[in-house]
Amino acid sequence: MNGSRASAPVGSPAADAWEELVTAALLGTERRTPPGCPPGRQAPAALLDAAAVETVRRRAGLRPARAAARPEPAAADPRPPLPRAAARRLALLLADRPGTPGGSGRRGTAPDLMELLPQWLTAANTHGFAAPPESLPALLDAARGRTDLRPAALAFAGPRALWLARLNPDWRFALRSTPGGGAALPGIEETERIQRLWQEGLFAERVSLLATIRAREPAAARELLETTWQTERAEDRLMFLDSLRAGLRAEDEPFLERALADRSRNVRATAAELLSALPDSALAARMAVRAGACVALDHTNSVEARSGTGGGPALVVEAPHECDAGMERDGVVAKAPAGRGERSWWLGQLVEAAPLGSWSGRLGGRTPEEIVALPVADDWQGELHAAWCRAAVRQRNADWSRALLGAPSTPEAGGPGAVSLAERAKLLATLDSAERADWVAGFIATHGLSEAFQLLGVCAVPWAAPLGRAVVDALNIARDAGSYPWSFSGVMGLAERCLDPSEAGRLDGLLAIPDEGENASPGAGSYWAEAFQRLVGTLRLRAAMAEELRS
Repeated sequence: MNGSRASAPVGSPAADAWEELVTAALLGTERRTPPGCPPGRQAPAALLDAAAVETVRRRAGLRPARAAARPEPAAADPRPPLPRAAARRLALLLADRPGTPGGSGRRGTAPDLMELLPQWLTAANTHGFAAPPESLPALLDAARGRTDLRPAALAFAGPRALWLARLNPDWRFALRSTPGGGAALPGIEETERIQRLWQEGLFAERVSLLATIRAREPAAARELLETTWQTERAEDRLMFLDSLRAGLRAEDEPFLERALADRSRNVRATAAELLSALPDSALAARMAVRAGACVALDHTNSVEARSGTGGGPALVVEAPHECDAGMERDGVVAKAPAGRGERSWWLGQLVEAAPLGSWSGRLGGRTPEEIVALPVADDWQGELHAAWCRAAVRQRNADWSRALLGAPSTPEAGGPGAVSLAERAKLLATLDSAERADWVAGFIATHGLSEAFQLLGVCAVPWAAPLGRAVVDALNIARDAGSYPWSFSGVMGLAERCLDPSEAGRLDGLLAIPDEGENASPGAGSYWAEAFQRLVGTLRLRAAMAEELRS
């Protein structure tokens, strides 16, 4: 180093002093002597001293910035506060999040508190309580990590959560998830504000506005959409059109018919789907004629021989030989997926879109059960019944769903048309909650729990008493049989969240470690005892949570 730099005092001001110190630290004091210090054993200490002095100088030299404007206070939350016991419970539930210090996760017999949080939030919203302000950061963090929590968590958090979300980028999802981004949407009577927001608002704001108006005044929402329909982008038209599912009615038909001529294939397909859900629409009538021309009732001996019935009437199917322009306009997709025959692909779409109520008149006045029971010639039964399944789900037709499901005790419990558990679950969703629970309980009593998990997911919570007893009895049978216990962990987790808490008393006899049979899985007895202990503890905790919210 040159002499002037070597003789300069430690910490002497220089424009590049900090850069010199950083360079010396990176290269090492043996290769670069720090400014103001001769080389030697004291160089490292001198470097740290010089860095400390320079740090103080840099901080002291900062000029204070102009103070930012104080944010407006959060909007008041008029809802009553939580009872104290419920507020303490919420803090415990939020503290059990994965990755949170003190969070216990899911170990041993301890309840999984984070899995109980959605149920707790739903109950708190039902009671109309406001969230404690001190819990809002943890609540927003929990909702940030789990999208399934967001609707209930943001409803419970109220306006203060939106105020916080504007200050913390990590919580901006709350603004995106709330209609209008947290701003108050105009009322139905505020026509000028509605028009201004519809014409000038961001896309998310316009979607929220349309959905809000649709929930209150379906016709007004459709009329608002028609004012700008021709100038909207195709992807926006699709999203706006999808909002008409809520409150779909016959008055929407003229607009949807015009949408069948849209330049976007996806928009045309969505319009056709919505029209087919209106059983009295012109499109539904056209589809009924097309589907009826493909499926007929025949009493001839040749049909009996082909269907293998040996006697009685049967259905014969003649699938379309082409997909004409009219079919495409009404939503039929001409190109079949890979591995699927074109004719069966077109047939399925026609039957799916035809009103289910039209089949009785076309097939001799038969009921859905009688129609489904008819044999179908030439191996068309699977395709025909699968299309009827999709139609029953789309049209929310409980009579056809019952016919296609069949009795839960039938072989494979799927009925003639439900070819998969997913289809059965969709058909069950069209039934009322009590009937749904009874059917699944019958399924479990006949077939056990190995295939019931997906079906249990569509049942109302808490489970009705017959369903709860069926689940517990099936778990007990698996336990006594020494079955591999970990394969039932998913059902056990569902039971913890869905079983009625009043069932806890019935489970006390299952808490002991059972004797393990010769063919039992190693350690199965201890696992079953631990799982039932956790189930009972969770049910009693859920009962306590409900009581705290009622107090």
